[in-house]
Amino acid sequence: MMASDELAGRVAIVTGGASGIGAACARLLAAAGASVVIGDVQDDLGATVARDIGARTSFRTLDVAGEESWQAVIDDTLARFGRLDILVNNAGISGGAGTIEDTTVEAWERVHAINLDGVFLGCKLGIAAMKRTGPAKPVAKGAIVNISSIAGIVGAAGPCAYTASKGAVRLLTKSVAQHCAEKRYDIRCNSVHPGAIDTPIFNPLWQLVGREFGKSLLDSRHPVGHMGTPQDIAEAVLYLASDRAAFVTGAELVADGGITSGIQRKSLLAPP
Repeated sequence: MMASDELAGRVAIVTGGASGIGAACARLLAAAGASVVIGDVQDDLGATVARDIGARTSFRTLDVAGEESWQAVIDDTLARFGRLDILVNNAGISGGAGTIEDTTVEAWERVHAINLDGVFLGCKLGIAAMKRTGPAKPVAKGAIVNISSIAGIVGAAGPCAYTASKGAVRLLTKSVAQHCAEKRYDIRCNSVHPGAIDTPIFNPLWQLVGREFGKSLLDSRHPVGHMGTPQDIAEAVLYLASDRAAFVTGAELVADGGITSGIQRKSLLAPP
């Protein structure tokens, strides 16, 4: 990972930053010069990631489904740095593979509380923080990157709740982008739509069928022949968070190894 000063002086919050895509985003943003606050409910793991990254990176407990938890992290960030420039809404859960017939109300609400309500709260409170100006931030400017999924673009029989939540994140992103543009806030909002990325979200599948077989199955479903890595998605996030994407807002950046580029005979998690 090459260091740069592309984001020097900027402050970022990355949710779900204790592992997987979030941890990769935190590392890359820090390597580009940003001060990074990792927010997660996995306290020990999050603190370890922050220590491993080192300079300019810290960890704060964050339950993205709770407004008070969000406000506490943002208040702490502003008190420490005087600004917020970048928000990566990455935290999410799969919620299992339930279809519309067997998904419980409890499972539906839990998935949406984290995957959708968490993004809503992040955008709402993040915009307010990015609008604050002062000596540390004389100009109101910011970049919000919401991690959706290819499940937010194309449908699948299951997981029903996950698919619905990620589809909602896709359109919420566009609403936020339009709002900020109309208000002339100079705050951009874009979504990233990963295919299958080799992260702990697939641990239940590995436990069920074995990592070697499960990974080979998912590799075969991607036209490029393999799953993605967290670094693949972090690179997309870095682009959208940087000034290189100054003219990009309300966009969908798909990083899926070609899955959504053509007609698929089988869904990602369908049996072989």
